[in-house]
Parts: sequence; C-alpha cells; structure tokens
Amino acid sequence: MAPSSNEVDQKLSRSALVSLVVGSMVGSGIFALPASFGRVTGVLGTLIAWIIAGTGMLMLAFVFQTLSHRRPDLDTGIYAYAKAGFGDYIGFASAAGYWIGCCLADVACLILIKATIGQFFPVFGDGTTPAAIASASLLLWGVHFLVLRGIKGAATLNTIATYAKIIPILLFIGVAFVVLDPDLISRNFWGTEQPSAAAISGQVRSTMLLTVFVFVGIEGASVYSRDARDRSHIGFATVAGFLSVLCLLVLVTLLSYGVLTRQELSGLPTPSMAGVMEAMVGRWGGIFISVALLISILGNYLSWSLLAAEVLHSAAVNRTMPSFLARVNAHQVPVGALWLTNWVIQAFLLVTWFAEYAFTLALKMTSAMTLIPYFLVAAYGLKLAYLGNSYHAGERARSVDGIRSAIATFYALAMIYAGGPTFLLLSSILYAPGTFLFFLAKRERKETVFKPFEAIIFTVIALAACTGVYALAVGAISI
Repeated sequence: MAPSSNEVDQKLSRSALVSLVVGSMVGSGIFALPASFGRVTGVLGTLIAWIIAGTGMLMLAFVFQTLSHRRPDLDTGIYAYAKAGFGDYIGFASAAGYWIGCCLADVACLILIKATIGQFFPVFGDGTTPAAIASASLLLWGVHFLVLRGIKGAATLNTIATYAKIIPILLFIGVAFVVLDPDLISRNFWGTEQPSAAAISGQVRSTMLLTVFVFVGIEGASVYSRDARDRSHIGFATVAGFLSVLCLLVLVTLLSYGVLTRQELSGLPTPSMAGVMEAMVGRWGGIFISVALLISILGNYLSWSLLAAEVLHSAAVNRTMPSFLARVNAHQVPVGALWLTNWVIQAFLLVTWFAEYAFTLALKMTSAMTLIPYFLVAAYGLKLAYLGNSYHAGERARSVDGIRSAIATFYALAMIYAGGPTFLLLSSILYAPGTFLFFLAKRERKETVFKPFEAIIFTVIALAACTGVYALAVGAISI
C-alpha cells in the first residue's frame, strides 16, 4: 500500500537526518572545550586525543553505516542491533541504557540553561535552586506539548536551531584564524614544563571521557531510520554529521591555544569559548557566544527529547518494552514513551537539588549510560562480519567491515574502562529497577522473563546496584 500524503510529509529528508546528528552532538560540550582541555593538556596531547577519539568514533559511524545497509530490516536503530545480536534482555538493556542516557543529557541541558541565565539573574544560581528547577520544569513540559504536535514540526525546529548554533561557532573559528599567534601555539605545545611520554600519556587519558560526551548523538540518524524518506540516507547522515562535528571540535580546541596561554585557558569560566572570544574581540564577543550557547543547548535539548521517546517507543513496538509505550497519537508521536520520558526527566531534575555538582554528574552519567549501547552496536557489527551473515562468499567488504567493527568494539571497551568502577556502579542503580519494564513486557506476552544466561546477567547487575547503593549510603560514592 502506498503511503498517504500525510505519512510522506512526516518522513525526514537527508538534510533533516544530518541535522539530527549534528544537533544531537553539538551542545554544551563544544562551548566548554577550551578550558576543559587547557586544564589537563597542551597542543600535542589535544592532537593525540582527537586522533584516538576521532578514529574510534569514526569506526563506530562506519559500523552504523554498514548495519543500515546490511540489515535494512532493523529499522529501529541502536536498540534493534543489540537485540538481534545478543537476545531480548541485552536488547532491552541497550534500549533502557540509551534512553536513560538521553534523559540525563536533557537534565544536563536544563541545568546549564538555568546556570547561564543565573549569571544575569542570581535567583537561578547554578541551575539547581528551587526557582531554577521550577522554571526548568516549565520548559520541560512546554517542549513536551510541542513534540506532541508532531515529530516533523519538532525536527524542523531542531534543524533551525542547529544552523543558529553552528554559525557562531564558525565565526569563532574564523576570528581565531585571523588573530592566531604561532608563538602561543609553540608555548602551549607540550602542556608541561618537563615533556615526557608518560606526561603526554597521562594528559591524553584525562581527556578521554570528555571526548565521549561531545560525540554522543552520533547515532541520531540511525535511531530515526524508520522515519527516513530513503534508508540510504541513514549511513550518509551518520558519517557526514560526524565528520562535520569532528572538524569543529578539533578547530575550536587547537585554535584556542593560539589565543591564550594554557594557564589562562584553564582559568576561564563556563562557557570558556566565550572567554576566548572576549579575549579576541572584546566584551561583545563573550556575550555573543553566551547567547549562542543558550540557542545551542535549547536545540540540543530538543534533539535528546526526540531521541529518548523514539528509542523507548521502538523497543515497545518490537515487544521488548510494555505495550503502553507503543501508543501514538494522531500526529504519529509516541505519546506513551514521551510521557514516561518526561516524568523520568522531572524526577532527575528534583534529584539535582541534592547533588553537589549536578551538571558534571549528569554529563558523566550520560557518557557512562551510552557507552554500553555503543559497545553492543560495535560488537554486533563484528559478529555479523565474523559469521558472514548478509555477505556474499568472498566479498571483500566483509574483512573491511570486520576491522572497522573490531576497532570500534575495542574503543568502546577502553572508554568503559577509562570511566572507572564508580560510574558502572551508578549506572547499575538505574539499570536494575529499569528491568521492571522488561518484566512487564514479558508478562504481557506470557513468556518466561529470563533465559538462563540473561538471569545471570541480571543477577550481576542487581548485585552491582546493591553495591552502588551501599557505597552511596556509606559515602564511598557521592553525587
């Protein structure tokens, strides 16, 4: 049956898919890069960090591209690959982890919006005061009702926001090229008074989790594969969006070393890009970048809201989440998933009142929750290439895809290890109770909840969650 004109109109074009990828990746992180890198490394360490992170994430982008071509039947993105490769519960864990990561990213956006406004209106403080939480809640539900009017309209607004925030970043890069001081680049090159391999290695390790956060969102087009006008656009949008953002990230960090010394960069307040711009052109430049930051965060928040609801809805359609999450309204918006998503965000917002460093915690938890789904996607790509499923006999692309998937898998594991046990324990505290949704879904279909191997995995997660709760209670872990 041919799609109706309304269905066609709701489909996303290639440019809209690219915009979703760029809009999801370019958020608050890029505006904080100059100081974040300046505190821990110099020019050489920055170059090495971006080469490692860029290579690892580019391989992951290629995996998404390959899977969209090899498994076009899996049209629900990041969650569907984990389920197809490793079973129902692993697929559920991927969907739940990614969904919670999206919710936490939205919380980070809301906090930073209010913290930025708090520089002009003290009642909002650091973004976690009662007034800040109340106004953030109003914004949360305002966007909620906007999205209820249709994915197409929300995605169009996201496209506009993406262009609005990219232009100031390009202006920053252009001005930095003009005023670049080669002597400062030389002085900032090593990032230490006594250069050594060990010192550079330590600097690079200190930047790794930061690079993970700024790349989160690379899977945006894949998540929306069922809404694409043409599935061939998914792979293109993922790789093109990633390469575009990588260029921006590298230029913003490296050019900043040609404007201020590393010590000056490390002392800049958030958003540190505003401080660099102010050093180049005066006070108006800092204000201009601060306004751009607000636009960027608002667009980023909208992207994460769309992604969170879509992942939850897709999992419900594929019968791994309860059926009430599969409901859509007249505009084909997943209303059940959207309501649950925003209630969870609301709960996280209330918790930030008690967190000492709420924004930093939200950023790190976002990275921790999304690394597991990334690892599972890369591992599925590796499994597909190893077994030869969907490949012709002797097809050369199989070995190429296998190498790319292996690199992406190793990179994801390395990043999980770099995050340390603290965030694995905190993540398990969210994964364990979230399994109740899996339990409901299985009961609806009158199926056995866990297979033997899945029961072992859940037991490990539950034990880790108990350990995490105990560590929080005794103060071994703090939020």
